[in-house]
Amino acid sequence: MTVSVRPIQSSDYDAWLPLWHGYVMFYESVVSDAQTALTFERLLDPIFNLNGLVVLQEGTVVGFTHYLFHPATWAAGDYCYLEDLFVTPAARGSGAGRALIDGVKQAAAAKGAAKVYWLTQTHNATARKLYDAVAKDTGFMHYQITL
Repeated sequence: MTVSVRPIQSSDYDAWLPLWHGYVMFYESVVSDAQTALTFERLLDPIFNLNGLVVLQEGTVVGFTHYLFHPATWAAGDYCYLEDLFVTPAARGSGAGRALIDGVKQAAAAKGAAKVYWLTQTHNATARKLYDAVAKDTGFMHYQITL
């Protein structure tokens, strides 16, 4: 089955929303309806530094990724942070996730970014199988302080 990737559009909301909910549930988290709406608005705002791609199989949206750019102290070019990536369970293994990562790589290269990076949970074995095939595990641990 062939997949195609394109920038997210306002008409994708009804397809994106259940995927977003599935992504949030996978991480055993809760995102309010207001934040969900704000996130989608930001994805469509050309001024806001949040970008989105969707992946389609036979014309149906089966996944998404969200990414942003930020300056870096170790490189002249920005870094590209791939913040979210989700593919429906039925589409996993079809090349959809790889196509989304490739889409972010292309966008980052076009912007002159120095690298693309992302995080995942250590027990996310399905995603890590793909990530290990397309990127280098840097060995860094993720820490955060919620404010």
